[in-house]
Amino acid sequence: MKKLDYENFEMLVEEAGKFHGDICAGISIGTRMTMSGLRRIGITDPKGADRKKVMVFTEIDRCATDSIMALTGCRPGKRTMKVLDYGKMAATFINLETGKAVRLAAAPKRDGGTPDYATIPDEEMFTVTEVKVPLLPGDMPGKPTRHATCSRCGETILDGRDLEVEGNILCKPCAAGKDYFSVLAPSK
Repeated sequence: MKKLDYENFEMLVEEAGKFHGDICAGISIGTRMTMSGLRRIGITDPKGADRKKVMVFTEIDRCATDSIMALTGCRPGKRTMKVLDYGKMAATFINLETGKAVRLAAAPKRDGGTPDYATIPDEEMFTVTEVKVPLLPGDMPGKPTRHATCSRCGETILDGRDLEVEGNILCKPCAAGKDYFSVLAPSK
């Protein structure tokens, strides 16, 4: 595996494009977001020496998230990437060792043709906010910290994601009254 230069936009966008399947505006924005976010939290080798020090919260389930995943090595299955689909082109990068965290959000779209994502200054491309992210033990990578059973659907709920409603332990969909999982009968 080749070592990535986290200051080389062209190399990084190519790497993210390979992972995603093509290079589009979202891949370019996600690449710049990753470069800026990592630099601001002091991470230089997220897929190597710093791999256990970085976590990312993304706020969109689109191309930029693929770019961030490809370049940081953070993944939901490793519990180092949390995808919160708010429909916003934004991500929060956290240095787990120092606690330093920064949220970057794409600045409002400008008129005037296709931008050159390699040269736009960070300040014009993003709003940047230093933030505090209160992480619980159940948010961290590793084995589940807790198991619970939903009293309505009977499914297992991991890592403190259960809710107590009127004395009942419920998963979030059951607590919200969403029955999407019971629309079809289970396969046998």
